[in-house]
Amino acid sequence: MARYSAFRIVMEGLSGNRGWQPAWRKPTPKTSYDVVVIGGGGHGLATAHYLASVHGISNVAVLERGLIGQGNTGRNTTIVRSNYLFPENHHFYEHSLKLWEGLEQDLNYNVMMSQRGVLNLFHTDAQKHAATRRGNAMQLSGIDAELFDRDAVRAYCPLIDTNNGRFPVLGGLFQRRGGTARHDAVAWGFAHAASERGVDVIEHCEVTGIDVEGGRAVGVRTSKGPIRAGKVGIAVAGHTSQVAAMAGLTIAVESHLLQAWVSEGLKPMIDGVVTFGAGHFYISQSDKGSLVFGGGLDGYNSFAQRGTLPEGEHVFQAGVAMIPALSRVRALRQWAGVMDMTPDASPFICKTPIQNLYMTGGWCYGGFKATPASGWCHAWTIARDAPHPLNAAYTLDRFAKGKGIDEKGAGPFFWAQ
Repeated sequence: MARYSAFRIVMEGLSGNRGWQPAWRKPTPKTSYDVVVIGGGGHGLATAHYLASVHGISNVAVLERGLIGQGNTGRNTTIVRSNYLFPENHHFYEHSLKLWEGLEQDLNYNVMMSQRGVLNLFHTDAQKHAATRRGNAMQLSGIDAELFDRDAVRAYCPLIDTNNGRFPVLGGLFQRRGGTARHDAVAWGFAHAASERGVDVIEHCEVTGIDVEGGRAVGVRTSKGPIRAGKVGIAVAGHTSQVAAMAGLTIAVESHLLQAWVSEGLKPMIDGVVTFGAGHFYISQSDKGSLVFGGGLDGYNSFAQRGTLPEGEHVFQAGVAMIPALSRVRALRQWAGVMDMTPDASPFICKTPIQNLYMTGGWCYGGFKATPASGWCHAWTIARDAPHPLNAAYTLDRFAKGKGIDEKGAGPFFWAQ
C-alpha cells in the first residue's frame, strides 16, 4: 500500500480520488498462526502491530467479531493523559503518552492526536492536597505537571464558574502534554499499520472457544472455523471475563457501563480537557465543534452498550454546575462502553496460568489512553514469554499476594474497594 502524505492527498484530489486502496487487507483466515489475538479493538490491534514492528512476528491474526472501530475503541471520550499517582501506573501511562506523541508517524495514519492539555479541578483543601501529592509524584518521575490557582483556571477556561457557591473552584492540576485523539481512527491506524506488516486483520470472526491441551493454549474456535495458534492473546476489554472463561479462567473483573454524550457543533469554547472534581464529569471539544462529555459508572453489571437516564441527569447537572453556559447546549447522541473494572482500578497485562495464553484487560477508566503501551507491553510479554518492567506489576495474582495497586485510594485491602 502506498504511504499517506499531503502530496498524495493533492494528487488523488486532482485525479478524482481513484487511486485509494482499502486501509487494511480483508484476508481469509489461515488454519494456523504463530499468534492469534482475540479482539480487534485498539489494544488487540496495537498488540499485533508491535509484535510485527518490534519483535518481527508477523504471522499473526487479529480476530474481531464485528467491524474494526465499532467496539469499545469507538465508545469512549478520547482522552489521553499520564497523570497517575502510583509509580506502577504513572511510568506505564507516561510510556503510553510518549508512544502517542509519535504514533501518527509510526502508523502512517492520522489519529488526530491533539495535545491541548488536561485540567483536573479541585474544590476543597483536601482535594488540593491530593492534587499536589499527585503532581509532585509525577514531577519526581519526570512527568509534566502544573498546579493551577483560581486565576490560572479562569485564564485557561473562562467559562468555568470558579465562584460557584456550592462547588467553589480553588484550582486544578494541569498536564499540558495531555489531550485527545480520535478514537476510531486509532483502531483504523493500528489496523492499517499491522496489515502492512503482514498481520491478518479478520473482521466478523467471533471466537466461540479456546482450545487447551495439557495446560497449554493451542488454538481457538471461531465462527469461521478452528484456527491453531502457537500463542493466544486476549484483548477484549469489557468482555475479558467471558473470553477468559472459555479457557476455564476466572478473572477478578466486573463489567460496567461507562456513558458518554456528544453535543451539537459549536464555536470553540473549551480549549482542552476539563474534569469536575465535585462530580464525575469531564468535557472536551472535538475538531468538528461538538462537545464530548461523560461521567461515572452505572452501579450494576451490564454488557448492554446503551445508557440510562439517571446517569444522564447526573452528568448534565454536574456539567451545568461547572460551566453554566452548557444549560443552553443540546445533546445529540449518547453511547456506552463496557468497562472491565478490577478491584484496585489497575489493569492486567500478563501471562495466565495456562501456558501460551496471555491477556491485557481490566482497564477500568484507562483503556483508551493506554492503547499504545498496552499493545507494546502485551506484545513484549507474548514474544518473550515474560513481562516488561513496565507491566511486571500488572499480574493476575497480585491480590492473592496483597500487592494491589490502589489507584482509586479506596482502602489498603482489595476487598474494600
